[in-house]
Amino acid sequence: SPATLRPGNVTPAGSSSRNVGLRPPRPFWFKMSPVLCVCVCVCVCVCVFSTAQVIKVYNEDNTSRAVEVPSDITARDICQLFVLKNHCVDDHSWTLFQQLSHLHIERTIEDHESVMEVQSAWGMDSDCRLYFRKNYAKYEFFNKPLEFFPEHMVSVSGETNGLMNHSQLIQTFLKSSTCPEIHGYLHAKDQGRKSWKKFYFVLRRSGLYFSNKGTSKEPRHLQFIAEFSDSDVYTLLSARKVHGAPTDYGFCVKPNKSNSPRDLKLLCADDEQTRTCWVTAMRLFKYGMQLYQNFIQPHQKQKTSPMRSISENSLVAMDFSGQKSRVIENPSEVLSVAVEEGLSWRRKSCHRLSSHGSPSTSQSSMSTIAIHMAQPWFHSKLSRDEAQRLIAQQGLIDGVFLLRDSQSNPKTFVLSLCHAQRIRHFQILPVEDEGELFYSLDEGHTRFTDLIQLVEFYQLNRGVLPCKLKHHCARITL
Repeated sequence: SPATLRPGNVTPAGSSSRNVGLRPPRPFWFKMSPVLCVCVCVCVCVCVFSTAQVIKVYNEDNTSRAVEVPSDITARDICQLFVLKNHCVDDHSWTLFQQLSHLHIERTIEDHESVMEVQSAWGMDSDCRLYFRKNYAKYEFFNKPLEFFPEHMVSVSGETNGLMNHSQLIQTFLKSSTCPEIHGYLHAKDQGRKSWKKFYFVLRRSGLYFSNKGTSKEPRHLQFIAEFSDSDVYTLLSARKVHGAPTDYGFCVKPNKSNSPRDLKLLCADDEQTRTCWVTAMRLFKYGMQLYQNFIQPHQKQKTSPMRSISENSLVAMDFSGQKSRVIENPSEVLSVAVEEGLSWRRKSCHRLSSHGSPSTSQSSMSTIAIHMAQPWFHSKLSRDEAQRLIAQQGLIDGVFLLRDSQSNPKTFVLSLCHAQRIRHFQILPVEDEGELFYSLDEGHTRFTDLIQLVEFYQLNRGVLPCKLKHHCARITL
């Protein structure tokens, strides 16, 4: 009670009890209540502001955007945030990258990782950035593991039946009871030197090793390099130029608590497929089943909460080209009819555009330019090297493509396409016939009225290309 908190009720040592009867002071709780209120308010404010952080995210063209996010936000959450803010199509390929510019390395931040924990490991003087862009190859190894893990580089202890199928190969990495192994030759940089040497490397669940005696895997010949519980694998951004690597397919293992170049374990492969195999295997050994959960999570959400409404589910495809309308039940026929309908609409639009004046090739080409310039797969003034870098950044899997202006011939265009982890460039030539302008990839045998028609055709048909067009490289402004 307030009476028990009065200082007058307490007799100090060595004082007379008569002091108690003198002027009684105000209760302690009355005198201190304003101070208590202030303290409570300050504590609440600190708690509120400590749960929010401001991060800056960059795009390929180095434009950036700062956003305020909760302290427990994950990489997937940030990707979802920027997809919504920029009205992007969420095809689950958007990825957050960590780039350490002072070390010239970068890595994919896995969808489940805490972004604040990643940033907490950055040094005060280091140049570290977060990048938001597509990565079609992020989980492609779950769909096509045999393309990511060549047979001659993978072995499993206790395996009895030689070749493994699609699911068996993935299960060997996801099950902790199995012991898959990646092996092969890699170039390694000597510590404190500029020279690179070639060794036989072995990757196991326990870590990365190299053999000091040829291809021997005996324990006495294997030297430990790194393990992945407190380390991450990065790709080198300029392997030849910065690190003096023998090829451009460099990667490294970096401890999480160190930002010094001396602590990097620099490695280099002879080709892109070999590097992809090593990097992907290291990711699987580090995160295991968590990567698979990241892969299936978006698909599970789509099944549990479909975005389509009841009215949309009740719609069917109809064909009105004949005397009687009919329902189209074949999905392939539905797609081909939709494409043909779109092409006929564009031909009518181009005809209307040219009918305002005398029909000419220049007017037709101008209307065509206006059409394809707005497409996300078209990158106007992009050089050959920039196109290769953009495709490599967004995933070296079959079907990743973009269209651009030709640097050598201003009147033509170029299709840059990835196939078998290699990027090829195909020239799109203009073909004029009876005053009309067409575009062709096969010297005029297959002609298209505009580039949109060309892209849609090769999305459905391989034609003269090594594979169909599947994933376009897109750039957005944050």
